Amino acid sequence: MVFRKLPGVSASGMGLRLSQKFVFLLFLSGLVTLCFGALFFLPDSVRLKRIFLSKNENPAVTVGSDNELSKKVPGDPEHLRAGLKGGEGANIKLKVSRKPSVTHGARTVERSVGSRAQDERSPARAQEPAARDERVTSAAHNGERASAYSYEAFKKCLLKPALGKNKGTPSDSETLQRREKVKEMMKFAWDNYKRYAWGQNELRPLTRNGHIGNMFGGLRGASIVDSLDTLYIMGLMEEYEEAKEWVQNNLNLISNGEASLFEVNIRYVGGLLSAYYLTGAEIFKQKVVELGEKLLPAFNTPTASDAASTVPFTIWGWASAGSSILAEFGTLHLEFLHLSQLSGNPLFTEKVMNIRKLLNKIEKPHGLYPNFLSPVSGNWVQHHVSIGGLGDSFYEYLIKSYLMSDKTDQEAKKMYYSAMEAIETNLVQKSPGGLTYVAEWRGGILDHKMGHLACFSGGMIGIGADDGPTEQRQHYLDLAAEITHTCHESYSRSATKLGPEAFRFDAGAEATATRLSDRYYILRPEVIESYMYMWRLTHDPKYRQWGWEAVEALEKHCRVDAGFSGIRDVYASTVSHDNMQQSFFLSETLKYLYLLFSDDDLLPLEDWVFNTEAHPLPVIRKTCLQEHGAKQDHGQTDLE
Repeated sequence: MVFRKLPGVSASGMGLRLSQKFVFLLFLSGLVTLCFGALFFLPDSVRLKRIFLSKNENPAVTVGSDNELSKKVPGDPEHLRAGLKGGEGANIKLKVSRKPSVTHGARTVERSVGSRAQDERSPARAQEPAARDERVTSAAHNGERASAYSYEAFKKCLLKPALGKNKGTPSDSETLQRREKVKEMMKFAWDNYKRYAWGQNELRPLTRNGHIGNMFGGLRGASIVDSLDTLYIMGLMEEYEEAKEWVQNNLNLISNGEASLFEVNIRYVGGLLSAYYLTGAEIFKQKVVELGEKLLPAFNTPTASDAASTVPFTIWGWASAGSSILAEFGTLHLEFLHLSQLSGNPLFTEKVMNIRKLLNKIEKPHGLYPNFLSPVSGNWVQHHVSIGGLGDSFYEYLIKSYLMSDKTDQEAKKMYYSAMEAIETNLVQKSPGGLTYVAEWRGGILDHKMGHLACFSGGMIGIGADDGPTEQRQHYLDLAAEITHTCHESYSRSATKLGPEAFRFDAGAEATATRLSDRYYILRPEVIESYMYMWRLTHDPKYRQWGWEAVEALEKHCRVDAGFSGIRDVYASTVSHDNMQQSFFLSETLKYLYLLFSDDDLLPLEDWVFNTEAHPLPVIRKTCLQEHGAKQDHGQTDLE
């Protein structure tokens, strides 16, 4: 390099300044290199993707939750729930949020550092999962994967009529009157939703307006889709036809927003699936398959690693940043298997089977499944275990996957009973007063608390009793009854005869909320859900009586002039309402009450499995479906 001497500047002075500049530039270039190098090696590559990729290349990975007191949300006032899609090729603007919502509790990832580094060195790999998904989906549309689903073949494979011989009408007059009262409650809730909040997601009955929220990514009509099967089962046909017409003409799946995969799956996908299976209306099939395809990008995590792309990425302000939640990624199996059945696209099944496969490989502390898992490292983030919020529906979907497979899914069966053994060993406790409860586990230390969400477990353990080890079957049924009794006690010990969000067994308290923040009730269904299952399994009249006590309490404390509302303190003699008629009140609470007061042949458990939003999905009898489908292909319909 040649430097020219400038006039008026000595050679020595010029050399000094040049050397200083050279050192400064060297330092600056090193700093820039270090910063960019560090950016590429950050554990979470979301920032990198946001800088270097356009929106279309990578759907937004965010979590949207609006409902303070929504339904099953792990960790928040409800169960965890839901999400949608966005991506190029499908002309979809709806962004996928892999987070559950503040409302249901909803109910992995094994990757090595080496594989992660390889993915980062090979940008093309980031596009492989999405490209393959698009090819498989396209093949399914073109008829390359499966023949058209036969609704008539499905009906032939049911052991009993879905609505029973007489729509489940009970023979004794008292039970019939109680069932009619529940039906009236449903009509009252529906009519007010239609009057004041039609087309929006939920009704605010005190202010008589609608609530949309950001939980569903711009989707509307959550209460409509959630109510379809309830209206049909109850014989409210005029209302059902209104709901069906709205779905056909107004359910717009091209939305722009962030959604919860968990909530959209259990409410919208579950609601549309059950409506199709109960009625055979093609519009529900068309909508649910279209929606299902919009959910698939939720599995393409920013890291684009093989393992991470199988588990939806979860971000919650109150959870560990960047963690996936057990009840979220474990509450997809039932719906996604049915999406494959209806669409002929095996990708739905492949996604959820990969989650299970990878989850099976991870070491579990004391056989327990912690609630948080890192999709980056493949390790549990915290050793917090709960069968209430954050964990609940994961266990529910294990036993129900086995039952829905016509008891052929041996892997799900093994996982469920292994988990039950660990839960009994580490979490199940007996209070000084003789109440059986399921505590939470925090790194080996028990938290003697049970959430309302955990009260579904009485029903879950009950329906799983018959398929457990022979010597354990009666024990499981007894355990289910004991837990259901404890949850009933949480209701009977309050002033309103409704249960709190969580209750404790310490400092002299039993089945009672000791914290102000746990005293609310948001029209939750879990206790009534267990009543319904335990009635079906034992026909002990106390379960119907407990259910009627809940009806009376709902009527007295939650019914207002324009609908039903949750209350802020179940121990207060004068209630304060939260101004929200949750969609799951229509889908779950009232449906389970109606079934409790109906004969067992209305949605018989031999044929139907309820998803965690109480949407009935049929048992998949593959051999039967293949036989009857083949007969139809050859013109042998042999229909009823």
